[in-house]
Amino acid sequence: MALKKIVVTGIGAFSPLAGNAPDTWAALLAGKSGVRTMEMEWVAKYDLPVHFAATVAVPVTEVLERVVTKRLDPSSQYALIAGREAFADAGSPVVDPGRLAVDWATGIGGIWTLVDAWEDLREKGPRRVMPMTVPMLMPNGPGAAIGMDLHARAGIRTVVSACASSTESIANAYNHIQDGYADVVIAGGSEAAVHPLPIASFAAMQALSKRNDDPAAASRPYDVDRDGFVLGEGAAALVLETEEHALARGAKIYAEVIGGAVTSDAYHITAPDPEGSGAARAMTEALAVTGASLDEVVHINAHATSTPVGDVAEYSALRRVFGSKLDGIPVSATKASTGHLLGGAGALEALFTVMALHTNTAPPTINLDNPDPAIELDVVTKPREIKPGVAISNSFGFGGHNAVAAFRSY
Repeated sequence: MALKKIVVTGIGAFSPLAGNAPDTWAALLAGKSGVRTMEMEWVAKYDLPVHFAATVAVPVTEVLERVVTKRLDPSSQYALIAGREAFADAGSPVVDPGRLAVDWATGIGGIWTLVDAWEDLREKGPRRVMPMTVPMLMPNGPGAAIGMDLHARAGIRTVVSACASSTESIANAYNHIQDGYADVVIAGGSEAAVHPLPIASFAAMQALSKRNDDPAAASRPYDVDRDGFVLGEGAAALVLETEEHALARGAKIYAEVIGGAVTSDAYHITAPDPEGSGAARAMTEALAVTGASLDEVVHINAHATSTPVGDVAEYSALRRVFGSKLDGIPVSATKASTGHLLGGAGALEALFTVMALHTNTAPPTINLDNPDPAIELDVVTKPREIKPGVAISNSFGFGGHNAVAAFRSY
């Protein structure tokens, strides 16, 4: 059976750079940083070693009604905002609810709800635990919030595969449309883990940057002075549908989705396979879905977390796939601006990849002052024009999860 041509017709974002997708993209191109010192009282209360994060740029209360926020964990609040924006941007397509689906993702889920409820139980007793605690903390809560809001009845599926989660959700959405389960899918991911517990844990494993004196410069992919990633939060969503369905309703089209792939390292619970074989296989398989060649690739949005080991491992995987062709492909490492949204990272970076193709512009990587000589990449440090072609977005997560989404200019 011939493959359907699947396209992106809507985008939405609630990010550390801005409260919507257009402003997030503009801030990224302008080289802005969404990383800032945390003003929360719990930073001092728990004597956290890291005082900064890439928190959302706009208060949720400016976007959602109070009655809505009270019933949703922040991870679901961010998801609902991004999902609504993406669906509206797609023209709010009139579609049979039984043909509208949600493929969502998160890495951690409702940690704020979970820990707050535990503290209420411990300090005040069971009668003070909110009745909505379980629905709010569930990892499928964000996807469910979008699905109920938009009346999606073709399925609401949630992926939890650490930092590969939302790229995997996009791969799943592509497959679900190909397999005929839905005509339109809202795909993406969200995370709201800027909380003392994850910060303390990530810091304990030496994964976070501790550049407290200069937060905006803390995320430094490929720089010799990189010392860890910066925790971020937010959400991003893409609306996917067949080209036939999009053209029939006169929708604008940002880019074509040409495939997605998921592999695993089976190597270590946190460390990537230093040889990058699993990551390389994911890239190769994502391109192979529609037979895209390496020569067609004009841009790569790298996972590039700014960790000493992770950046080198991904470079090894890229070199394994592209060989000498890699030298001529512009690479963007956008976590330098947004921080690392964990389960939401892949969705935001897929959005950036789609916009790079749509505008023929690769976004910049900030904070690259002293490039690591062990990583020989053509890193984009100022917005750069790229020709039409194919682009990939990489995501790799704890547990050895690898996910790659591939797109083509439309």
